[in-house]
Amino acid sequence: MEPNTMTAPVAADIDGAIGYLTLNDAERRNPLSVDTMLRMTGALHELSKSGVHVIVIRAAGTVFSAGHNLAEMIDRTRADEQYVFDVCTELMETVQTVPQPVIAEVAGHAIAAGCQLVASCDLAIASTSAVFGTPGVKIGLFCSTPGVAVVRAVGRKRAMQMLLTGETIDARTAADWGLINEAVDPADLEDAVRSLAAKITGASTSTLTIGKRAFYEQVDLPQSEAYRRMGSTMAINAQTCDAQEGMQAFLDKREPHWQGK
Repeated sequence: MEPNTMTAPVAADIDGAIGYLTLNDAERRNPLSVDTMLRMTGALHELSKSGVHVIVIRAAGTVFSAGHNLAEMIDRTRADEQYVFDVCTELMETVQTVPQPVIAEVAGHAIAAGCQLVASCDLAIASTSAVFGTPGVKIGLFCSTPGVAVVRAVGRKRAMQMLLTGETIDARTAADWGLINEAVDPADLEDAVRSLAAKITGASTSTLTIGKRAFYEQVDLPQSEAYRRMGSTMAINAQTCDAQEGMQAFLDKREPHWQGK
């Protein structure tokens, strides 16, 4: 995929085994307009087919994303409003259904649907200057859809604190609560994300695909059902070429040679 050099709210490019999806509307604080979300969903699918091992979502400017474009939600029909959230849901679900692990690289504020996007990513690293919040309650629009992702990351009480008060939390608190994996010095953010990505890119792509899909399949199931399904998943996984190669390489005390199948 060639770098997208046009002025657009979303830019996609590839650097080795890493695909980058960049929110590119810094002047307006990278709003998740309908157009932007549709572009992001399309770019995620395109990157997923490009051969990259990891996808990083990042943003230009000092704001990761301020959330939905509220101008699109004034004096609209119920169907118009529903469309905004349907497009948003498709984006968030795409983040979790593309086969590659998706990492959020958060250099600035992630607010409302922007916070939802971070919570939806498989992994997230943020600058210590970043803040996170779901402040919809302050403008009469409770952050119900962001809450879906946030509660699955931080738990009920902390999610409700964010949703009911509308107050923001800093990056270190976000890491402590589990909304992100790590908070790092702003100067170290890009290197920290690359380092995390590098730890993933050495794995078999087929194994990563199986593992990511299986994780989301079981995470909200009752324990007994989760074990039943994951036992079957691991049995299938164990028969793949890469699993057989990996186990044999371990026994032989050598590096595995992945085939991606």
